[in-house]
Amino acid sequence: MSNFSAFPSNRRAFMMQAVTAASAVMVVSEASAQAMVDEKDAQAAGLGYKVDATKVDKAKYPTFAAGANCSNCALYQGKAGAASGGCPLFAGKQVSAKAWCSAYAKKA
Repeated sequence: MSNFSAFPSNRRAFMMQAVTAASAVMVVSEASAQAMVDEKDAQAAGLGYKVDATKVDKAKYPTFAAGANCSNCALYQGKAGAASGGCPLFAGKQVSAKAWCSAYAKKA
């Protein structure tokens, strides 16, 4: 017969394992939520996404206006003054507040 006393099966051990597992899941999900959009991503390239709005090709994107960037776009989900935030066009990734793409829509 084997001896299971080396493996604690009490409630305290279970709770500690559950807390550890939950913490690990939160760390992983937070890290993945903070991934930034890369200009070379297929979707980003298709939308003309530029991390720095001052570098947008005005000939290629005539709808671009000086001062337009993600921080003043209706789609931007970041807090005011934040360096980056979410955008529904790039689910699970962050966009720079100073970025721009062709889906830009001025906040009302």
